[in-house]
Amino acid sequence: MRPPLRLVVLISGGGSNLQALMDACAQGLPAEVVAVISNEAGAFGLERARAAGIPAEVLEHSAFSDRAAYDRALMERIDRHRPGLVALAGFMRILTPAFVAHYQGRLLNIHPSLLPRYRGLHTHARVLAAGDTVHGASVHFVTEELDGGPLILQVRVPVRADDDAETLAARVLTEEHRIYPQVVRWFAERRLSLETEGVRLDGGLLAEPVVWRPGAPRA
Repeated sequence: MRPPLRLVVLISGGGSNLQALMDACAQGLPAEVVAVISNEAGAFGLERARAAGIPAEVLEHSAFSDRAAYDRALMERIDRHRPGLVALAGFMRILTPAFVAHYQGRLLNIHPSLLPRYRGLHTHARVLAAGDTVHGASVHFVTEELDGGPLILQVRVPVRADDDAETLAARVLTEEHRIYPQVVRWFAERRLSLETEGVRLDGGLLAEPVVWRPGAPRA
């Protein structure tokens, strides 16, 4: 029997997607969160990890002279845990090319928009300001391009007439908690990989991301 995938999760804040991953592991996802690392000492996600008995570490970026020095230290910290996959879960740092290259093909991110639309911050407010009728979230492999790596899975969430940024964000976040564990499952089961020619899932190259129905069971 194959051992569980060793998963390191990077966070900066509350860690609700981290919690979704930990819960999925407890419920049969063939992965184990072996460490949680934050660049913010006050991140509540660290408390989530400690409550689950998972090593929770702080590496504050403010202690380093530049981004490259921080990323070198972060890589060293991550590699102590021998991860098969590194998952960004609200990690609010722009990563250096050297960091991305080091984890090529085993570095995931989740972003609250239907990429390539609305890269960066404040996606919910931007969707509302644009008058969009559909919003959502995307899981992708990380590359040097900010929120621009190859897409794997997206979920679409209708925008309601009475939505504000908070209500819309809450509904999108609910779906994020479903799609991130799903992608990690695919990776852990060796159904998903990043190849030179693109994202491969179940033996076939994805011409476009898989679209998930809100509330759908895992596949």
